Amino acid sequence: MSAALRYQLLRLHKQSSFCCSSTVSSSSSTTALSSSSLTSTGRYDVIVVGGGHAGTEAACAASRMGAKTLLLTHKISTIGAMSCNPSFGGIGKGHLMREVDALDGVCARICDLSGVQYKVLNRRKGPAVWGPRAQIDRDLYKGHMQREVLSTPGLTVMAAPVEDLILGETTLPDHAACKRKCEGVVLDDGSRILSDAVVLTAGTFLRGSINIGTTSRPAGRLGDEPAVGLAKTIENLGFKMGRLKTGTPPRLDGRTIDFSRLQEMPGDDPPTPFSFLSQSVWIKPEDQVLCHLTHTSPGVESVVMETLSQNRHVQEEICGPRYCPSIESKVLRFKGRRHQVWLEPEGLQSQVVYPNGISCTMPEEHQVRMVRQIPGLEKCDVVQPGYGVEYDYMDPRQLRPSLETLPVQRLFFAGQINGTTGYEEAAAQGILAGINAACRSLGKPPLVVERTQGYLGVLVDDLTTLGTSEPYRMFTSRAEFRLALRPDNADSRLTELGYHVGCVSETRHREAGRMRRGVEENLQLLASFSQPVYRWRRQLQLHDNHNPNQMTALEVLCHPDVTLSTLVDRYPEVLGHLKADPALLDRVEIEAKYHVELKQQREEIEEVRKEEQLRLPDDLDYFSLNMSSDAKQKLAEARPASIAAASRIPGITPAAIVILLRHVKCRSRPLMTSSPS
Repeated sequence: MSAALRYQLLRLHKQSSFCCSSTVSSSSSTTALSSSSLTSTGRYDVIVVGGGHAGTEAACAASRMGAKTLLLTHKISTIGAMSCNPSFGGIGKGHLMREVDALDGVCARICDLSGVQYKVLNRRKGPAVWGPRAQIDRDLYKGHMQREVLSTPGLTVMAAPVEDLILGETTLPDHAACKRKCEGVVLDDGSRILSDAVVLTAGTFLRGSINIGTTSRPAGRLGDEPAVGLAKTIENLGFKMGRLKTGTPPRLDGRTIDFSRLQEMPGDDPPTPFSFLSQSVWIKPEDQVLCHLTHTSPGVESVVMETLSQNRHVQEEICGPRYCPSIESKVLRFKGRRHQVWLEPEGLQSQVVYPNGISCTMPEEHQVRMVRQIPGLEKCDVVQPGYGVEYDYMDPRQLRPSLETLPVQRLFFAGQINGTTGYEEAAAQGILAGINAACRSLGKPPLVVERTQGYLGVLVDDLTTLGTSEPYRMFTSRAEFRLALRPDNADSRLTELGYHVGCVSETRHREAGRMRRGVEENLQLLASFSQPVYRWRRQLQLHDNHNPNQMTALEVLCHPDVTLSTLVDRYPEVLGHLKADPALLDRVEIEAKYHVELKQQREEIEEVRKEEQLRLPDDLDYFSLNMSSDAKQKLAEARPASIAAASRIPGITPAAIVILLRHVKCRSRPLMTSSPS
């Protein structure tokens, strides 16, 4: 069956399922849909405001934990909408996707039902920095996500703008300095809905405005009104606010693109699923769509420079995404350079193509001129202009590691309201905020993910301790212990944590346990199987120095020319059972390849964890340390107060932190021994 035919069948199934399972009340100013209730007033354990990627994860997570949850959104039809690029994952972002999935989140499973091309980035490097990524069919993703959300037990969904928060005085002793607590929300029609906890996932809607050329109009995104009243409420509560901006590229008509002149970028065969529970993705390898690569030309730079005076978004002194800049920013910063443009299809049945790499906010007629300066796009039609969005965000240093706010108890923030950018960063914050809002309601201690446990911990710790002055994006370089925080082992790091707090199903917990035990047992088996080096060399045809000593299969696997598949084929009587489980085979090989480094890194993690509050001397000469010049320079400029603060400086490696820690401990040792007893 072709991909196109399967797509049509899925659409028919989606439409029939939606009509059968949902109830819509058109007579009310609000629309409530739920598998259990159509209540539009009353009390809930958790209220989630916003139906984007953070909001859907938060609402589903709270519901999974048994909290009676209400999801409030401007439009039910936009739940699951991918308002920017038609893809999930990538380097760093793919790690977050796997971690959300390990906590039983929904976006990874939905991607495995909606992707049209799957590819693991960074394959030439080690597994620690591989980046699972997928091109997504927008319609399929939105349809599957809406069906997931609307069928979640204990979750009510209502279309209604939120204008204000209900606040009360707190008598709880756990945060004595915090005198206020959130007790619910006020809708735009004046209705009051009470709850034990509220999660705000406002995205770019807080006093959002859209810019095209010199024209600016209020909007959270194209076609949606901003949240002005809610922004005023947050500001009046004393939160420190800031202003950020982001943008999107123009959408192109794929029928007017000359693909014959462009470089084809196929997907992987076989495709790698996002979710640990997915044995495969829905689409066959041969049915995956092609992406294409082209580059900007000097003509693009000319159009950008000619239109700067007509581009309000570029002129304003508001920080934009440094790691995903507009084409105007690229031209201004890197004059004379060609820039990559990735042409990404938006779906199997869509003719729209997303030109990743040329976000812009110049007037629409000049966007057409600019696009037609790009090779392969000389006759291309623009079906929707690119635009910029400006919006309010809250300084994330006003959050606890649970994402509960410091000024107001029982109020949680997640997503772009905290200064991040990207679907994956939003989903990761959303699931953590939803879990902890439910914990608040149910009287459980919060779930806190440490930096040593996941990229989710790195993300939250960076935000809550360092803050951000530009849209924050996840990279593998932000994590100190990358070898231990890989995409393949997210379930072994986080699923047990999620299960104990109540957000992970028995099925997922059982599967994660099976995989973890399988990896451990087979690593032990490899370590127990040994023979002389000369025999390994002869049997595996390795070219190595003569060595009469014994080596285990685990040690042999560290050889660059040896794979676990080779060992399985050569010694089936010992390792043959691994061939029946390819996923287990991959996990065992990665752990085996890294086992020496992982052991050392785990020891370093424990050493840093124990001493992270160690104070650094004010007069420390960083340039005298035995580390890279870049690390010395960054440490000297930042002059961190502690080991923990030093570890959070972007680009500072785990090795540099260990060198710094041992230097300071060695330096202080004589002072300690000379102290009077």
